[in-house]
Amino acid sequence: MPAEALAFQERVLPGVSRTFALTIPQLPPALRTAIGNAYLLCRLADTIEDAAELQASAKQDRFALLVRALDDADAARQLSTALEGEITTATGAERELVAGAEQVFHVLWSLPAGQQAPVRRCLRIMAAGMSRFEPLKGPRGLATCTDFRDYCYCVAGVVGEMLTDLFALHEPAVAAARTRLRCRAVAFGQGLQMTNILKDIWEDHERGVCWLPQDVFVRHGHDLAADGPRHTAPAFHAGLQELIGVAHGQLQRALRYTLGIPPGQPGMRRFCAWAIGMALETLHNIHARPDFTAADQIRISRGRVRLIIGACNAAVRRDRLLRAAFWWEARGLPSPGPEHHALMAIDEETPWTPSP
Repeated sequence: MPAEALAFQERVLPGVSRTFALTIPQLPPALRTAIGNAYLLCRLADTIEDAAELQASAKQDRFALLVRALDDADAARQLSTALEGEITTATGAERELVAGAEQVFHVLWSLPAGQQAPVRRCLRIMAAGMSRFEPLKGPRGLATCTDFRDYCYCVAGVVGEMLTDLFALHEPAVAAARTRLRCRAVAFGQGLQMTNILKDIWEDHERGVCWLPQDVFVRHGHDLAADGPRHTAPAFHAGLQELIGVAHGQLQRALRYTLGIPPGQPGMRRFCAWAIGMALETLHNIHARPDFTAADQIRISRGRVRLIIGACNAAVRRDRLLRAAFWWEARGLPSPGPEHHALMAIDEETPWTPSP
């Protein structure tokens, strides 16, 4: 593996995600490079999607170039050069990632063939999904729960599937349960994504974007397209609480996914459990303060992060303790009802979770 490319990957990761910079080192060494690489490739896709400078058609062109770059060094070079000249409002860490994108692709190409395949599949589905939803996004939200669910699959549920495929290459017990775990992995990814969407409502609003499903809020008498201070509207709060319940339900399935990983793989379990625990804490913060107006107001404190990590680490090898830890963390959160079936990932193969 090219030492310079690997050094770049390790250097840039903490700048684009503090959470993954914490969780990826918990994984077995044989998985860290592949999953770190996959995350950075996903962040390249995110950077294209978030680029306010680009029109929808230009973003679709860049998504297509990203897919070509998975197999083509010339396309990787073109992507980096093009984005360097176009992305001006991204963070410094994101611009560093864009400038060094060729290095990230070099790491991908040096991975074992078995690890490359799930990463490529994930990026192809993600790029296609982001491209499909690009013309649909705007300040009014997505039209339906189905759109919301499918968007969360394209940008995060598919990541859960990829993780499962990579875990299965490393752990025979995961490989034996792979079909069941991949379906639960969709809920893992979607639960984290739904939580992030709720957390980032107002930052997205400032960019003229809303990923919330309109039909949920219409049921409570709120129009996402209406003018006025949305954050003070009781009907908006009611829709928000309903989506908190849906995300909570997805995270409970994510716990079932984590429990499907053998206790003899505590690193894999920690990787999942830390992320789920922090997502549940974020949902608690939103639930307690639905009138928040910025993500900083509901951010998890460092002390709470340390407490979540400590509780997960103490319980990670024992299923009963891990269930108890997450029951305690989730206490008081709304739960999903039967009317939320369209928003929930289910424990069977579906048309939007194709096998590789």
